[in-house]
Amino acid sequence: MSRILVLAAAKLSPLYAALLEQRFQLLDRAHEGDAAAFATVAATIRGLAANGDSRVGAELMARLPALEIIAVMGVGYDGIDVAAAKARGVRVTHTPDVLNDDVADLAIGLMLSAARQLPAADRWVRGGDWETRGAMPLARKVSGARLGLVGIGRIGQAIAQRAAGFGMQIAYTARSARPGLPYRFVADAQALAAASDYLVVITPGGAGTLHLVDAGVLRALGPKGILVNVARGSVVDEAALIEALEQGTLGGAALDVFADEPRVPARLKALPQVVLSPHIGSATTATRQAMADLACANLEACFAGRPLPSPVPECR
Repeated sequence: MSRILVLAAAKLSPLYAALLEQRFQLLDRAHEGDAAAFATVAATIRGLAANGDSRVGAELMARLPALEIIAVMGVGYDGIDVAAAKARGVRVTHTPDVLNDDVADLAIGLMLSAARQLPAADRWVRGGDWETRGAMPLARKVSGARLGLVGIGRIGQAIAQRAAGFGMQIAYTARSARPGLPYRFVADAQALAAASDYLVVITPGGAGTLHLVDAGVLRALGPKGILVNVARGSVVDEAALIEALEQGTLGGAALDVFADEPRVPARLKALPQVVLSPHIGSATTATRQAMADLACANLEACFAGRPLPSPVPECR
């Protein structure tokens, strides 16, 4: 196994890189800068190690004639040209399920933070406002409120289970209704937003969901509504979101993902009713280790000719 050459498609998590270095020969993508040197090893590269932000297109795959698998450490894989991979007979894997709890926990934490204005409350104390100005303005209640979920996959269901503990009224939108779930189905995002106090976005990224949450959805959520995005920045029209927040047609937002990470618009940072976090949905040591283990297991299974533990749906 140690002689199998695996190329890092981007800067990898140290946990993933450490496992790869133990099991394979890991080549950093910086080697591509030396075209001649890269050409000498490209024909023997059998695996690509990627993360959820990696961009792997047909052009790179074409330079790797021995490529068998692209193993993504992350649940999202919208940066991978899966159609091109399938056409080449290259398998694509990701790491679902192991991060459900962490992302769901963060979604609830962000919702509470935005509703109760916890970051602002921290600043109120640290800055001396409690002493000089007295009590903060009143915040929003979460328990018993209406929660809309844009997406009801594994993580969406984990969020719903947690929200049920707060006695929230839960509804969702998806491509189709899920009859086995005890939550109300709403046909589209705008109608769901109109019936929600909190709208949590937890749907895959990609062309099919680009700006699914647009100006109309934000307008329907309204001046008291709060948007939470733990999906992909591309799912929300960020320009429309900023405008709605600045004009007061949307009550607030809590965001873990952005359109052009790690760059966050200054106008968004300036808004006091917005809670921001740096894409930390799965960022706990235990979960990132589980993700690295699963990504590595996919590579090992592929090279050993065994069934892959977690191929993306298109490659099953």
